[in-house]
Amino acid sequence: MHDQREQMRPLAFPSPILPTRTMDGAGLDETGRKARKARNRCCALWCCGCCGASVVVVGVTILVLFLTEFKIKNPEITLNGIRVDQLLVPGIGTLDNPTVTVNSTLTADISVKNPNIASFRFQNSTTDFIYDGEMVGVAYAPDGHVKAYSTERMNVTVDVLDDKVFVGTNATGAALSNDWVDMNSFTGIPGRVNVLGFYKQNFNLKLNCSFTLDIVDRTINNIDCHSDVQ
Repeated sequence: MHDQREQMRPLAFPSPILPTRTMDGAGLDETGRKARKARNRCCALWCCGCCGASVVVVGVTILVLFLTEFKIKNPEITLNGIRVDQLLVPGIGTLDNPTVTVNSTLTADISVKNPNIASFRFQNSTTDFIYDGEMVGVAYAPDGHVKAYSTERMNVTVDVLDDKVFVGTNATGAALSNDWVDMNSFTGIPGRVNVLGFYKQNFNLKLNCSFTLDIVDRTINNIDCHSDVQ
């Protein structure tokens, strides 16, 4: 009987040997480490993509600014008007020398417009008053600057030389018969625009004007100006 029970007992098979899983310090096996490396790689690629896109955006922004806001534009010079502060005609000379003695003071109102993002700094400037091809007076203006996107006005005053307007310039006939004199003025203003300290450009503003000095009314008429920027 005992032998029969021993024969009916099922045979025992040895248990399979499972592979040993190696764990790292973070408690991850090889599969977890591979997954973590994949995630880190994706994060690195995403960060590089964001940095590259940011660099492109910044570069495009700077390029647009240099082509628009930072692009240096020509300043503008304008003559707003000329007024007669003083005009004295004491009398006429002799028959042998029928000249008119004139003592006049003229003031020119000039504007300089700066359309740039940086200020326009200009040096000392002059305004020459010319009659019949000869300079009869010079007005001087000090140096200064025009702020960004601003307009600066300046007044320049000149005393017209009384011995040159009518004497020796064949102006006596005009003065006695028509009571007016045609004159010209020339203004030159050198300056510079400096953007961010490394983008610089020099300018020379020029303004040529012609006008009529009315001796009787003591006014300036028929003003015609042409500006140029170099």
